[in-house]
Amino acid sequence: MAQGPTHSLARLGNELVNQAGEYARLMRLDRPVGTWLLLWPTLWGLWIAGAGRPEPVNFLVFVAGVFVMRSAGCVINDFADRDIDSEVERTQSRPLAAGRVTPAEALTLFAVLGLVALALLLLLNPLARLLAVGAAVLTLVYPFSKRWLAAPQFLLGAAFGWGIPMAFAAELEAVPRLAWLLWLDVVVWAVIYDTMYAMADRDEDLRIGVKSTAILFGTADLFIIFLLQVVLVIGLLLAGREAGLGIWYQAGVAVGALLLASHLWQIRGRDPEACLGAFRANQHFGAAIFAGILLDYTFRSVS
Repeated sequence: MAQGPTHSLARLGNELVNQAGEYARLMRLDRPVGTWLLLWPTLWGLWIAGAGRPEPVNFLVFVAGVFVMRSAGCVINDFADRDIDSEVERTQSRPLAAGRVTPAEALTLFAVLGLVALALLLLLNPLARLLAVGAAVLTLVYPFSKRWLAAPQFLLGAAFGWGIPMAFAAELEAVPRLAWLLWLDVVVWAVIYDTMYAMADRDEDLRIGVKSTAILFGTADLFIIFLLQVVLVIGLLLAGREAGLGIWYQAGVAVGALLLASHLWQIRGRDPEACLGAFRANQHFGAAIFAGILLDYTFRSVS
């Protein structure tokens, strides 16, 4: 029996919906942890640069920009890793690695997301737009750095913290020392949580030749993570002092320190699932720091 036009349209609609779902998975819309890890430091920067009252336009642009740039970063990362992902059990089902999205489709999606990001940048001042060039370079370079850089997590941290100097530029039309101190804190934080992530794939990465801090640190990984956590807490306290933040912020950092300790305890046996769980839990650390910033400015304004 011949299929009618209604049936053909329904099949086409289903195919489009299924393919849109693959694009969404390629952008990790179903796994928002990375978005939170990028969003929290950006909000730290916006709130401190804006003294607790960032410009509404800047807030909307940066929140939208986080979603767009994180999606774009995931797309180009999976494009760069499509052959590697097919050899790792945990990543074999990713759309590019599994062949459900073609490399050409991925590059087209990346270009579309780039155009959306460019449109958002037009709403910012010239200095913020200039700094965005750095964000674009880091987004492009990081996915390929795992082949030649022993510690690509530092590049990831540079990218994930880049919203901080951009936020200061957007709010103040300047990037003071405080902005770079916060940025360095985020670089350290990213090395911590992405080392945990890499620990889950260490054996596979060694087999296929992918580099990471989990491999670089070797059996000293837990001790080095602990040292980095101490550096992070001290760095955040110094940033708070530079920003004139008080007891509420310090309480947020204290809660964050307890969370960091719990993450270290969680990965003590180096179990892959525990390492992934600790990685995901870092979003709560970012939230704790932002809560401290928000409360500090809120109660300061009403006192």
